[in-house]
Amino acid sequence: MEKVLISACLLGQNVRYDGNNLGLDSLSFQRLSELVEFVAICPEVSGGLPTPRTPAEIIQGVGLDVIEQRIQVITQTGEDVTDAFILGAQNALDLCKRNNIRAAVLTDSSPSCGSSKIYNGEFDGKKVAGHGVTTALLRQHGIAVFSQFELENIIEFVNS
Repeated sequence: MEKVLISACLLGQNVRYDGNNLGLDSLSFQRLSELVEFVAICPEVSGGLPTPRTPAEIIQGVGLDVIEQRIQVITQTGEDVTDAFILGAQNALDLCKRNNIRAAVLTDSSPSCGSSKIYNGEFDGKKVAGHGVTTALLRQHGIAVFSQFELENIIEFVNS
């Protein structure tokens, strides 16, 4: 059975910054779970951040900019958590390599996992087109990343 990386919060684990989860229970999710074996990770926790934790955003850029060390990930209180985000992304990539994973379902809007949108870096609740640190690193290494809103797309990907 093919393995797919998944954000731990989507499996109901309380690892989000606010200590909650975004557990999925749709029919599409049920279908996907019958086709693949999930390998869970929260890149932020894997990188050493606690749960709960102060919200963090990518400041004036996207995940690729963070990986290339052009910009930082900063918490709402001003703490630089860039290294934890990069370490978590690397841990996710290593997990993919060890398990021959070619696709991931990651939580959209997250500064780690966002695949189409992230918060704008101003802590005002506004989202912009962009991707998180983990998504950027996985995509650099040829791993397809889908959000929790694209389950039908990953089902097609797995079946192809």
